[in-house]
Amino acid sequence: MDIESARMFGMAIAAGLGVIGPGIGIGLIGSGAMNAIGRNPEASGKIVSNMILAIVFTEALGILTLVVAFIIKFV
Repeated sequence: MDIESARMFGMAIAAGLGVIGPGIGIGLIGSGAMNAIGRNPEASGKIVSNMILAIVFTEALGILTLVVAFIIKFV
């Protein structure tokens, strides 16, 4: 296996495994928010704003993973 193949393989592993976690996390955040809104509909505004903030922080980890994957490929 040459170095370019190893880089591509490393990039694929890093990107693939790195976005699984945030994907599952966003699903759990959405599920928890829908549960909370179902139990207390009056608090939906506060719940949705906190949910969006949590999703943004979770998605930042996915973006960081993609940056690391591109660093593996090009450096």
